[in-house]
Amino acid sequence: MDIEDIKAELMQGESGPDEEDDKAHFPNLEQAPNRKPTMRELDFLLDIPLEVSVELGSTNMLVNDLLQLGQGSVIELNKLAGEPLEILVNHTLIARGEAVVINEKFGVRITDIISPTERVKQLG
Repeated sequence: MDIEDIKAELMQGESGPDEEDDKAHFPNLEQAPNRKPTMRELDFLLDIPLEVSVELGSTNMLVNDLLQLGQGSVIELNKLAGEPLEILVNHTLIARGEAVVINEKFGVRITDIISPTERVKQLG
């Protein structure tokens, strides 16, 4: 067998790439339209820690004014007495409430939940 026979044999074995080989194949990720996730599928979310804080008010101060503070000093906040407290989860406002005392500890009674549309407005 000479070189020309080998070339001819190789050329016969080669064929153009199949169109099917060129297409990427991905699994179908669509869920049934009426299928709701089960509680078991969402259980992993229940153990995610969140930072919950309640803001009584806030103010801006110069460093010099901050250094002048001592025991008994009063810092004036931007909220009026009786205004609702802001309840934040991971620094995002989610509700408002009022201060309560339970067994000598402070607590917050939720009076208003922020709607999802209001939360989206706060982002922009």
